[in-house]
Amino acid sequence: MAFTCDLCDKRRQSGNNISHANNKTKRIFKPNLQPVRALIDGQPKRLRVCTRCLRSGKVIKAV
Repeated sequence: MAFTCDLCDKRRQSGNNISHANNKTKRIFKPNLQPVRALIDGQPKRLRVCTRCLRSGKVIKAV
C-alpha cells in the first residue's frame, strides 16, 4: 500500500535539499499519516489518515 491518506489521497511530494553552497539534491516530503479506527458505513475500519483530515473533522472515530 502506498504512503497516502485514505481520505484525501494526499501523497508524498518531491523537492530539493539546498546546501549552503547552493548544491541541490532531491528529497521527499511525506504527509503526516496517523493510523485511526474510523466508522465507514457504520463499521469500524482501520485507516491511515493525514492530520489535516483528522483536524478538519472528515473522520468519525470508532469508540
